[in-house]
Amino acid sequence: MNRITKICVVALIALASTFQGFAQDSPLKGKKVLYIFGGWDGHEPVQCRDIFVPWMESEGAEVLVYDNLDPYTDTTIMNHVDLIIQQWTMGTITRQQERGLLNAVRRGVGLAGWHGGTGDAFRQNVEFQYMVGGQWVAHPGGVIDYRVNIIDQEDPVTAGLTDFAMHSEQYYVHVDPNVKVMATTTYTGEQNFWIEGAVIPVVWKKQYGQGRVFYNSLGHVAADFEVPQALEMMKRGIRWASESLEKGPEKWLTPIYKK
Repeated sequence: MNRITKICVVALIALASTFQGFAQDSPLKGKKVLYIFGGWDGHEPVQCRDIFVPWMESEGAEVLVYDNLDPYTDTTIMNHVDLIIQQWTMGTITRQQERGLLNAVRRGVGLAGWHGGTGDAFRQNVEFQYMVGGQWVAHPGGVIDYRVNIIDQEDPVTAGLTDFAMHSEQYYVHVDPNVKVMATTTYTGEQNFWIEGAVIPVVWKKQYGQGRVFYNSLGHVAADFEVPQALEMMKRGIRWASESLEKGPEKWLTPIYKK
């Protein structure tokens, strides 16, 4: 074995040890996660499930996977989960299902999701939208090229990440002024001239009762998560939300829209 080969082997061993350490130290270790997927198929709920469920399991989480909303009314499940991941675009939710979800997050269960699976679910349910912190209303031009800007380099979700390009839907969302924004996107006006210069949040965190809520508007299709920053922010946000029952609300919040 020559010197260069030895160096490469040592580096790979160190890298593997680092990743093993991440898994051992992950906030997800030992947590029970409820993963709900379904709704409109255009957002590739199955393909996204196959990205995030194996990853959470590799971090030590026990993941309960359902392709329906019935678990929200199952008190045995809802009383024992630490985190809910929802990817259910549009669709409808019953009053009982919504109550089970809202009550769980209010008492401290974390909630994390992305794109339309959380930001465009249950359009008639305004309390759900209040919990999430925003609602999709448009994606001018459909799938286009745009940039995502990291505006908070201190938050653990975005620390060390840099601005990056996306080729996907650029979500225009109506947003709760009490969210903590970590990444934004700016509209050029090329698609709709009247929104030129509009700065819209892409990634945020917030509280709902005692629960931590994390949202990322990226992820129109599973391939969006091939962009390293998009995937990394989602993973970090899931980890953060998973500590909701353990650590409770953060005392950060000076939202960027407050004076």
